[in-house]
Amino acid sequence: MAHTLIPSLVRTVLPPILRKPIKQAYTSVVDYGELVLGFRDLLTPPRSRIFIGSGDFKRVGQEFKQHFIKLGGLRPTDSVLDVGCGIGRMAIPLTDYIQSPGYYEGFDIVGHGIDWCRKMITPRFPNFKFQQADIYNGHYNPNGSFEAKNYKFPFPDNQFDFVFLTSVFTHMPLADVDNYLAEISRVLKPGGRCFATFFLLTDESRILMAEPTSTYNFQYKQDGRYVFNEQDPELGTAFDELTVRDLFIRHGFLKTYPVYPGSWCGRTQAVTFQDIVVVTK
Repeated sequence: MAHTLIPSLVRTVLPPILRKPIKQAYTSVVDYGELVLGFRDLLTPPRSRIFIGSGDFKRVGQEFKQHFIKLGGLRPTDSVLDVGCGIGRMAIPLTDYIQSPGYYEGFDIVGHGIDWCRKMITPRFPNFKFQQADIYNGHYNPNGSFEAKNYKFPFPDNQFDFVFLTSVFTHMPLADVDNYLAEISRVLKPGGRCFATFFLLTDESRILMAEPTSTYNFQYKQDGRYVFNEQDPELGTAFDELTVRDLFIRHGFLKTYPVYPGSWCGRTQAVTFQDIVVVTK
């Protein structure tokens, strides 16, 4: 109760100049208390450091581990690349699955997430490596040198068996997605798989997303994508399914692949919230 009441009081009672330092001090105390009392293990980041999407950190990671295995065909000995690895939500549950000669590489633009992963995960699991991508983002990495549409992944050709992206393409413009898919195709081995989540617009999802049961309504078109907030388009991005199919084909992936529709638009039968696509090079 206190962990929700106190932040609420900070927002409503204290003057704005005091809100941030008081909140930081409070969350630091909570983070330490959870660790000491055994409510959080060493491989779960402090809540004050988690900057990724909503949902229970450990539960979502375990859920997608099963999706990678059952839907994506992930094998324990695969070489794995996690694009947009955040603060290790997907990496941590894979630490007891990926085994030598398999290994994991992850990159993200948020420095403190990478620092935490390097400090807490890599010393315990040396086959799990993390690096910060030098990509500009006004909010998360204002000193980045490259735009996503021009970024070259720091890995050689044909290195990985399995590449995955969870809730990455759902926040990117078309030109960035285009470049990332080109890079994913480059670093994947022949026969390698890419597991990615999207918001895909089809005849069905366009009808459903206009209903009150839909979480999002991607009604505004911007440069080949659709958004629900014109002022902050990166909050959520959707693409026509045919646009995505054309991109995959153009970058050397097989023409046919499974799509697992998500519940974001109000579907009652879905694997998870976002749409999942699994393609083979």
